Amino acid sequence: MNLPNQLTVARVGLTGLIAICLTTPSIPYGKTSALFFFCLAGLTDYLDGKLARSRNLISAFGQLMDPVADKILVCAAFVSFVALDQIVPAWMVIVIISREFVVTGVRLLAIRDGTVISAGSWGKQKMFWQTVLILTVLVGLVLRDEIFPILLTGDWLSRIQPVFNPIFRWSVWGFAFAVTLLTLVSGLKYLWDHRVMLARDV
Repeated sequence: MNLPNQLTVARVGLTGLIAICLTTPSIPYGKTSALFFFCLAGLTDYLDGKLARSRNLISAFGQLMDPVADKILVCAAFVSFVALDQIVPAWMVIVIISREFVVTGVRLLAIRDGTVISAGSWGKQKMFWQTVLILTVLVGLVLRDEIFPILLTGDWLSRIQPVFNPIFRWSVWGFAFAVTLLTLVSGLKYLWDHRVMLARDV
């Protein structure tokens, strides 16, 4: 359990904190805390890969668990968004999570054959845009629920919220739809790229 792998495991722990902060209304500034923990989780994702390469600490555990930890983080965030009045629609989240289960299943089949499949370029693009979407939603939630009520007086708040809320919701919907489409296409490409291995195991 070297340092890069410890950072990977820590990312899974941070995922739990993010979900708790987002879905527990009694936590003061919970959405701000969730944004902080998500940025911290992103930092661990950057550092574990950098350290593994620079110190020659690349391991089979890291190659498998690093993308798995990313999937857990992303799925937990999207499920939390569904719980928050379906800011991201449930059907989009189902598509995203289903893709991650399918890809993880393919990786497990490859491991049985002694092969570790690391993330490809499409998978990295998918992960990048999912992360941007999550950050966009978190920042919007922080503004809507925790910053505006503090900074704006009652009169200004009543003017800003009717404008901000629909723009925020529809912008998130459009962005989430595009990311869902990218996630689906990347999953189909992943299956196509490994069709020979899958056909052998059918």
